[in-house]
Amino acid sequence: MPSPMIDLRPIGHIVGIMIAVLGVLMLIPAAVDGLTGSGDGGVFVTCAIVTFGIGGMVTLATRNATGEALSIRQAFLLTIAIWTMVPLFGSLPFMLGVTQSRFIDAYFEAVSGITTTGSTVLVGLDDLPAGINLWRGMLNWLGGLGIAIVAMIFLPVMRVGGMQFFRTEGFDTMGKVMPRATDIALNLLRIYAALTVACLLTYLAIGMTTLDAAVHAMASIATGGFSPRDNSFGNYVGAGEYAGALFMILGSLPYIRYVQLVSGNARPILQDSQIRAYLRWLAFAILAVTAWRVLTTGAPIEPTFRATLFNLTSIMSSTGFFTGDFAVWGSFSMVVAFIIGVIGACSSSSAAGLTVFRVQVVIAAIGAQLRLIASPSRVIPVKYEGRSVDEETMSSIIMYVCAYILLIGILSVAMTLLGVDTESALFAAWTSLGNIGYGYGPLVARTGTFIDFPDGAIVLMTIAMLMGRLALLAVFVVLLPRFWIR
Repeated sequence: MPSPMIDLRPIGHIVGIMIAVLGVLMLIPAAVDGLTGSGDGGVFVTCAIVTFGIGGMVTLATRNATGEALSIRQAFLLTIAIWTMVPLFGSLPFMLGVTQSRFIDAYFEAVSGITTTGSTVLVGLDDLPAGINLWRGMLNWLGGLGIAIVAMIFLPVMRVGGMQFFRTEGFDTMGKVMPRATDIALNLLRIYAALTVACLLTYLAIGMTTLDAAVHAMASIATGGFSPRDNSFGNYVGAGEYAGALFMILGSLPYIRYVQLVSGNARPILQDSQIRAYLRWLAFAILAVTAWRVLTTGAPIEPTFRATLFNLTSIMSSTGFFTGDFAVWGSFSMVVAFIIGVIGACSSSSAAGLTVFRVQVVIAAIGAQLRLIASPSRVIPVKYEGRSVDEETMSSIIMYVCAYILLIGILSVAMTLLGVDTESALFAAWTSLGNIGYGYGPLVARTGTFIDFPDGAIVLMTIAMLMGRLALLAVFVVLLPRFWIR
């Protein structure tokens, strides 16, 4: 006998609260614009009233659903609802403010912020009001926090992409979605805020303006990539590149390790094989590209190393900051960048991509299969950190990796059919699905943004950013008729 339809009230209640909070937060850029006299303060107040009003009404209408534990199906819907509805309201200042963006562009910008992608369709960032640039940084920061919470609480229970392997990692949710969610979220918020403040103070110390330091700090810890400058970190080469690389790495490590660290247990963060592999692969990529650039161009070592460190860290951590024109570094650098962008950073962080954990498991599975071919009579389990990877987790990871690579191809072809050149289409699919933020190709070269892409390609990129952030398969699961009635 099929189960009843999904009760949407608990989902609506949580989403309503988040939208109402988003409305309150809009008053911060409103105040900044009011103090600087940049003229968009009234727009933010209007957006705040509308957003808070709608969020408040939804919250009140669903208040009788409070206290109910979420089912797995509700967890899927809640995750998707958050990442589609919050950008809808987050896009209002872009449509009504000085940018006067069309809905398709405003929603793209808001989705890029909330998913911590960092791609943009806005030009002239240096001349925008302080409030709108601050709002972009806030969207990055809120998205990064939300992603980390979802990765720690929801994905292990939803059993998507092999994340069930971490089901008992640090916090045991015992098959339920919300038993300790408040404790986890509060611990994570404290750590996330502390890292942001440390980053902000560091950026101020190296000479950034207050606005630049605030936006860059929020985007660095969220691995988001939004900048109030058209040339991103270009104004802060030198110490800014070293500081930026440090905090992008810190933002792309598993947050559960920070929670354990502040609880007095430093051993997990020091012994985490995912962290060690991430730093090792990133270091290898940086050294390889630095050596190649020095040997082929005769460039000085330190500036070359510094720029390579910053830009490759930005790509592998799926942040999206840049200094200089990375596209002129040559084909070898581009290939390395593409590979590490696909790999991404650590699971259970705000970073994206396949993630190091999944790549490690796939490599272990290939190794086990090769040993099995050589010794057919042996039983060779796939192991990760000394633990056997069960068949369900292994299947989830293989399916995720295959779907990810296949989608890059499908999205690339689809965008070429919409009139985008092959190079621009490939990197647009890569940067959107991996939430990386970098763009390459003729359509990006003129402005460094995606403003010249046709509307159809912008829509595809928006969908890809959401899919990359929602672990791909979560979207497909909700589209199945059996998900709704079973």
